[in-house]
Amino acid sequence: MKRNVVILTLLALAALSGCSKFDQGTDLKNSVQDGVAKINNAVSALSASGGYQLLSVTGDPGKGETGFSDSIKLEMIAGKYEFNPYQLFYNWCPCPTRFFKKSGESDSLIVNMPWKMAYRPAYMYNYVYKDTVNRNNFRIAASDYHFYYSWFNKYDYKLSAAFMLDGEDLGSLDLLSSAMGYKDQSYNSKYTFTEGYAVEVAMDRGDTTSASFALMEDEEVLLKETRIYSGSRCNNDFERTYILTIGDVDIIRSNQFDSIQVWLGGVLQANAAARIIDDTDTTGTICHKRDILLTFDDGTTANLSDMIRPGMQVLRTLVDSLHNMNFAKRVVDYIALNIYYHEFKYPHDDN
Repeated sequence: MKRNVVILTLLALAALSGCSKFDQGTDLKNSVQDGVAKINNAVSALSASGGYQLLSVTGDPGKGETGFSDSIKLEMIAGKYEFNPYQLFYNWCPCPTRFFKKSGESDSLIVNMPWKMAYRPAYMYNYVYKDTVNRNNFRIAASDYHFYYSWFNKYDYKLSAAFMLDGEDLGSLDLLSSAMGYKDQSYNSKYTFTEGYAVEVAMDRGDTTSASFALMEDEEVLLKETRIYSGSRCNNDFERTYILTIGDVDIIRSNQFDSIQVWLGGVLQANAAARIIDDTDTTGTICHKRDILLTFDDGTTANLSDMIRPGMQVLRTLVDSLHNMNFAKRVVDYIALNIYYHEFKYPHDDN
């Protein structure tokens, strides 16, 4: 965000002074093509990764998403656990079957379970004891976790966890999310892949709302999209700033300027242009209902979606998963609630 603020400040100063710095010699087209090539290489590597398969988890969320007024802290559920379901089926919610047996002490939450319970949560939600399950070859190691929640969409959530399958590192998830009602909400979710890449999404909703996602290689930003809103979205009179970064190229639309600006390495491009194409009149992202038509210095044009295809679907899956907290809600929270209710809130000797 600091880089985006600097860019907007430069643009504002240029507009006020009426004197912009233009670059006539730098090849924007090559810079965009190089940036897109890095994005496509990254997306190709991620699409074949174990972390991507993990984030692609779908299905109905577990019983722990709504309807309770308790709060869970890491120390309540810390320990080492093995998937070892108890045969007796309890006819009460939220966790009718005790799935996990404690096998040791730990300051973290370490859970070993069959891989299909993580990749296909329906097996866990609708568990039948007679089902044949694989060995406990999938591991969740959460070094930090809390879920404070109450009525009227008030909650505070944190998760830092690493994942392994058959002893192979799959990457790690770091997630912060909070809300004080339906208006004031924020989250920051980042998955770090073992392939050297990371995907991060963030949102901060209030009087001014900002939302972003980024694809990074180590500390280098390969692709980033930021949207900033001010005022009332209901009246369609809010101020909006849109920033798309591809490597060293920044495409900026703001109501402070008459047209969309294209910058390369912090230098405004005189002969380049961009046009944002939306499928609808609503605000979208390059992952949903938005495309950008670029006009380069030589007069040629290219649609961003064509340049990044087929990686756009992979990006959409990653961004949506982190935005909706899919794996956290569908797997980690359900496990945490199961352990909490059987080990902490309603403990009983059923071993």
